[in-house]
Amino acid sequence: MGMAVGGNNSGGGGRRRRGGGRKAAISEINVTPLVDVMLVLLIIFMVAAPMMTVGVPIDLPETSAKAMNSDTQPITISVNPAGEIFLQETPIALEEVVPKLEAIATTGYNERIYVRGDTNAGYGVVMKVMANISAAGFKNIGLVTLQEKGK
Repeated sequence: MGMAVGGNNSGGGGRRRRGGGRKAAISEINVTPLVDVMLVLLIIFMVAAPMMTVGVPIDLPETSAKAMNSDTQPITISVNPAGEIFLQETPIALEEVVPKLEAIATTGYNERIYVRGDTNAGYGVVMKVMANISAAGFKNIGLVTLQEKGK
């Protein structure tokens, strides 16, 4: 009942190779480099994402109103101190505001539209923008302000 040790013709131990010494193909995939690359990309995007939210530089007025909770990104119209109007970050004329809004509104006239008026922007320009949007039939129009400091 003994086992042969170290013999070539032992009959049962080890792997048997076919083809006289050729190595079998390795069928394993090493995913470690892929995971490393994905983690580096994740970190890069996490750092870069906050920097991608650049808009029109506007000095917003401050109020004591509380911040609104929102699930979707609203359409933003901005008015800078010179009275120029921007749809998101694109400058447009007052007459083009409503047709462009109708073209990009995904939920129709229920789309949320935020108007950002600079503190030094003319009141009349901001009100003309809001009046045109309201007259076109949009229902969810809001003014964006900053919260007062210390509240």
